[in-house]
Amino acid sequence: DSPLALAQAYETRDKLKATHPELAEHGAIEIIIIKTTGDKILNQPLADIGGKGLFTKEIDEALLDGRIDIAVHSMKDVPTYFPDGIILPCNLPREDVRDAFISPTATSLAELPAGSVVGSASLRRQSQILYRYPSLKVSQSFGMVISVLAAMILLESFDSKYFFSD
Repeated sequence: DSPLALAQAYETRDKLKATHPELAEHGAIEIIIIKTTGDKILNQPLADIGGKGLFTKEIDEALLDGRIDIAVHSMKDVPTYFPDGIILPCNLPREDVRDAFISPTATSLAELPAGSVVGSASLRRQSQILYRYPSLKVSQSFGMVISVLAAMILLESFDSKYFFSD
């Protein structure tokens, strides 16, 4: 039920209605919100939980047992291999993939003083930051972007925050 997941579901619904006028009737398409393991575990980094399909498993199960007719996933969450019985027949056009850097004092990572703490949920991006800026420190952050931003502001826990378009 994240804003990103809902936006993708509504975009899919709108494209289906535009392409198939018979689906434009009121109630022809219902968006079913399914909480996944990744949605439920908010107090630890996803890398610590491990496993495949943290944001897809329960949705795929609903598709396979007929509770839903189609599934909408963010490609960053899709495992390399689909469960038997599931295919990827289409995908939405890719959105903006640029990263976002948020800091109360600096306009780029290069401007941060040595020892500054940069938060990122992505292990890959943490490694990239440390490789490019070895004088910085990285801290694991997790949760929905809006929640992390609020915590960062209230707790003043990071010198900067590095966010990513998903």
